[in-house]
Amino acid sequence: MAEIRVNPTRMELKKLKAKLVTAKRGHKLLKDKCDELMKQFLDMIREAKERREKLTVQLSGVTDEFRLAAADTDPRMMAEALMLPTVESEVTVGERNIMSVLVPTFTSSASTASADNGGAVYGYAFTTGAMDRAAEAVSDAALELIKLAELEKSAQLLCREIERTRRRVNALEYIMIPQYEEAISRISMKLDENERSNLTRLMKVKDMMLKEKLAKEEDE
Repeated sequence: MAEIRVNPTRMELKKLKAKLVTAKRGHKLLKDKCDELMKQFLDMIREAKERREKLTVQLSGVTDEFRLAAADTDPRMMAEALMLPTVESEVTVGERNIMSVLVPTFTSSASTASADNGGAVYGYAFTTGAMDRAAEAVSDAALELIKLAELEKSAQLLCREIERTRRRVNALEYIMIPQYEEAISRISMKLDENERSNLTRLMKVKDMMLKEKLAKEEDE
């Protein structure tokens, strides 16, 4: 570990002590921030895991319904039924602040392409109920996908911020604070040594003055 090279003076000692106090306070704040970010991150990961498992089941059900529809429907009629979308969706992207980290928010607004037939653009006479259920399941799954994308992107941004914050915490804990403490200890020892040297010098001067005084008194 590289040491901090400064002049061993009381002014420098005072500055280093002030820097040490600031570094320790910053270390505590960053560590608290890192702990809270980790808590938020784990909550997001758990929620994303639950939503992904739910979405997997939903998409599996969609696949099953489409297979049933394909088995009971003429391929040309099914292709015509799926040619046009029944719902148009618009996703609005916003932001929210989590411990100074801006994470995205996705809001979906859906509008049906046709008010007739309950929003479907194909006729019920040429399709099966499995087709309708599959279309509805796809719409529900799309909303889950949007929410899952929001959670996973937010977790990714929090993960990056946690890594940056941890690097700062480690730099303070293992580099800067030990450097300040070592420099303060070194300067304090040097100042104490100088003070003892000055005290010894003063005592010698005092002894010399006493000897001169006694010598003069004896001469008299």
